Amino acid sequence: MQQAGISCREEFYEYDENDLNGNHAAKAIGFPAEQVYKTLVARGPKTGIHVFCIPVCFELDLKKAAKAIGEKSVELVAVKELLPLTGYIRGGCSPIGMKKLYPTFIDETCLLWDKITVSAGVRGCQLLLEPQKLI
Repeated sequence: MQQAGISCREEFYEYDENDLNGNHAAKAIGFPAEQVYKTLVARGPKTGIHVFCIPVCFELDLKKAAKAIGEKSVELVAVKELLPLTGYIRGGCSPIGMKKLYPTFIDETCLLWDKITVSAGVRGCQLLLEPQKLI
């Protein structure tokens, strides 16, 4: 983020290997779950890999995600594919700095907040930044 000239702050927390749920991260850093965004990676049969950032308290609507990317269907990639595709592991997947530049969709609710958090790319660390800067 610093290389891109985007100011942000790191929020560290203790994570549990058995509970990598984003709601746990939100509680641990003291932010509302609606302000903490998780990064999900999905694949469409024709268009390939896409990234979706949504609040941790939401579930990705696969039908709406498919429609957004012009597909009939879309499915989340398997956990074992996450590292080779993105460079990140489950519980530490960031929309920033993936191995490849994938089309990324950020839930519009991010604009309701002055700041949101996304994974910093490792478990136990979130980046607090302005949503417009992430976009």
